[in-house]
Amino acid sequence: MFKQSTFLSSVEVGKHLYWEIGNYSIHGQVFIVSWMVIAVLVALSFIGTRSLQRVPGKLQNFMEFILEFLQDIAKNQIGEHEYRSWLPYIATIFLFILGSNWAGALIPWKLISLTEGELAAPTNDINTTVALSLLTSLAYFYAGLSKNGLGYFSRYIEPTPVLLPINILEDFTKPLSLSFRLFGNILADELVVSVFTLLVPIIVPLPVMILGLFASSIQALIFSTLSAAYIGEALEGHGEH
Repeated sequence: MFKQSTFLSSVEVGKHLYWEIGNYSIHGQVFIVSWMVIAVLVALSFIGTRSLQRVPGKLQNFMEFILEFLQDIAKNQIGEHEYRSWLPYIATIFLFILGSNWAGALIPWKLISLTEGELAAPTNDINTTVALSLLTSLAYFYAGLSKNGLGYFSRYIEPTPVLLPINILEDFTKPLSLSFRLFGNILADELVVSVFTLLVPIIVPLPVMILGLFASSIQALIFSTLSAAYIGEALEGHGEH
């Protein structure tokens, strides 16, 4: 009975490429595609800003549009006076998630064969989305403590100490909701595209892929907007009451 249960507990859904570094197993597929996404973002940033002109060209116009869009997200959620210091974080989160989502939706990774598993969007792995969510949690705790000091924790007993357990629980549910929403939507989108590709290889998957690009963009927007909202909430003057 023990052997059978051990065997069943070791069964995994799908195959994955792991790199063994010392006593740690690193998810190779996630790292490979993440590095690709980061390399593309860095290259676009460098090319788009290396020769700025007073009269911008098409690429500079596009880069300025992206910057203004991300500034609006941070400004609307964090506030006019404090959003600038948090803009790099919000922009990085948005661009990395968008790039990762689009990498899974646009690139036919199945054509690249690996020894184990296949390449896919980093955001369809729960470890990636949880890591991004925990970064947001650390960011808004840092924002609250840097602005209000230890008085930041007074928010846990506002408007009444009776709400202390609920307010503490809220800090656990925020990263959970962020991570599972992003992970679930991206994984579901890739599964739908894969199923339609198997059933009708050419025609049907195309509109589904276009819909997937739209949904991927929305998920990046939701994640970055909520991250900015949590940081803005932490920056409110709880310690001044």
